[in-house]
Amino acid sequence: MSESPAVTYEREGAVAIITINRPERMNRLDAEIVDGLHDRWVQFMADDAARVAVLTGAGDKAFSAGADLKAVPHHLYHGIPGIGYPVDKPVIAAVAGWCIGGGMVLTTMCDLMIVAENAKFSYPEVKIAFSGGLISNLVTRIPHKIAMELLLVGDTIDAKRAYEVGYANKIVPIDQLMPTAMDYARRIAETAPMPSRMLKRFAAETLPKGPTEIAGIARSQVDAINRSEDWVEGRAAFAEKRPPKFKGK
Repeated sequence: MSESPAVTYEREGAVAIITINRPERMNRLDAEIVDGLHDRWVQFMADDAARVAVLTGAGDKAFSAGADLKAVPHHLYHGIPGIGYPVDKPVIAAVAGWCIGGGMVLTTMCDLMIVAENAKFSYPEVKIAFSGGLISNLVTRIPHKIAMELLLVGDTIDAKRAYEVGYANKIVPIDQLMPTAMDYARRIAETAPMPSRMLKRFAAETLPKGPTEIAGIARSQVDAINRSEDWVEGRAAFAEKRPPKFKGK
């Protein structure tokens, strides 16, 4: 296992840069990366100086090649912004190379997406008899028939097609990917943060949610209680036969 963090967090001014950091494995998603993503979303929301985030993958070959089939993360929802943790600050995806399976799930939950000319998108789970179902929210992001072609056929679309169907905001040469994403991020960061976050919340409430997304949000809220200090205090107080001292965290 690499000693470097599976998901890194940096900040340039008001922009947080969150990077899936396993380029030697094409940033395939396993439990370590899913948990790392969750931790970075928590860090982002707690960072008062960060107004917007850019989510990317290390290296040029893949934003993420999807789930590691040798170590499938069955709690993918845990690392998805807005599902595994509430994120109402804007998030921009910067995608180079392959974006497969769970990588596509991540990008559907981003507010904007900049893609390099070599970007390719695929959701091939029907070909291996596996799916967690979160990708069903794709039908609320691009035209229904295009989404269903991706989901049911499992073929690949390139950067140009992603842009044509409204999945990407801009296509750029690979060396301009991060500069372009950072330019969008800085322009967003210069705007008033309260209406920006309110509009993101309103947009999230307007978009329909599929059953797996709803279940993931509910599970995340239950998980938060099960990991809370109050749960530890509640058990201790019961065992010690004393009134609990809850802190709401």
